[in-house]
Amino acid sequence: MTETARGGARRTRPAGGRAAREGNAGGRAARRREARTGLLFVAPMLLLFLVFRFGPTLGAALLSLTDYRINGEWTFIGAENYTRLLDDDLFWESLGVTAAYTAVFVPMTVGLSMATALLLHRALWLRGFFRGLFFLPYVTSVVLAAVIWKWIYEVEDGLLNTALGALSLGPVDFLGDEDLVLPSVAAASAWRGFGYSMLILLAGLQSIPRETSEAATLDGVGPWQRFRWITLPLLRPVLFFVLVIEAIQAFQVFDAVYVMTAGGPVRASYSLVYFVYDSGFKFFDFGYASAAGIVLFLVVLVFSLVQRRLLGGDED
Repeated sequence: MTETARGGARRTRPAGGRAAREGNAGGRAARRREARTGLLFVAPMLLLFLVFRFGPTLGAALLSLTDYRINGEWTFIGAENYTRLLDDDLFWESLGVTAAYTAVFVPMTVGLSMATALLLHRALWLRGFFRGLFFLPYVTSVVLAAVIWKWIYEVEDGLLNTALGALSLGPVDFLGDEDLVLPSVAAASAWRGFGYSMLILLAGLQSIPRETSEAATLDGVGPWQRFRWITLPLLRPVLFFVLVIEAIQAFQVFDAVYVMTAGGPVRASYSLVYFVYDSGFKFFDFGYASAAGIVLFLVVLVFSLVQRRLLGGDED
C-alpha cells in the first residue's frame, strides 16, 4: 500500500509539474499580450512625444553647438555659445527677471488655487457650477486673456483705474511702472491658469479620508491646526506636483509678456524666453538662441529637483 502510494506519487508528480509549467507559460504569454496591448495604446502619445518633444530638444542641443544662420550655413563651434552666454549681461538680466517673476507668480497661483479648492471642497451647493466657472479662464486663449488684462490695466480708461478713480485713487500705470509690471503680469497669468491647479488640489482634498478630519474635530483641533497638521501632509505629493508645473509655466512665460509689455518698461519684464525669441527670430542667431533654451531647460530641471528635495514628493 505504501509502495503503491509512493508509486502513485511518483506517477502524478510529473503531471503536476507539467501543469505548473504550462500555467506559468500561459501566465507569461498573457502578460506579454497585456504589455503589447498597453504599448499599442500608448504608442500614439509616445510617438508624439518623440517627434514633438524629444526630437526638438535633441535638435536644439545639437544646434546650440553650432553657428547656424538663416541661410542654412552652419559651423560647429562647440561650447562657444555657452561661453557667450556667461559674458552676456542681457542674458543674466533676463534670467533675473524670470526668477523674480517665478517668485511672484508661483505663490500667487498656488495660493489662489488652494483657497478656491478649499472653498469648493466645503461647498455643497452649486459645486459643479463654480468648479466649471473657475476653470473657464484656463481654456481661454493666452493672447486673448492678455489683451483683456491689458485693457483692464489701461491708465486712461482701463477698468481697474476707473474703479480707483471712483475711490479718488490713482491712476496707476500698472504696466509702465518697473516695480509693478511683474506683479501685474503675474496676476493676469494667475487668473488665467489657476483653474487647472485648483482641480488637481480639489481632487487631492477629496481623496483625503473624511474620518481623519472628523476625528481631529472631535478632539477639539481647530480649522487651522487641521489644515496645518492633517490636510497639508496628506496633500504633499499633490502640492509638489502643482508647484512643479506652475514653476515650469513661470519659467516659460512669454505670450503674456509679448502682448502686454513687449519686455518693457526698460526690460523690467524681459523674460528668458523673450531673450531666446529675440536671439532666434530678431537677430537670427539660432545657435545662440538654442544654447539659451538649453540653459532654460537645465534651470527648470534643477529647480524641480530642488523642490522635490525640499518638499519630499513621496515618502521615503
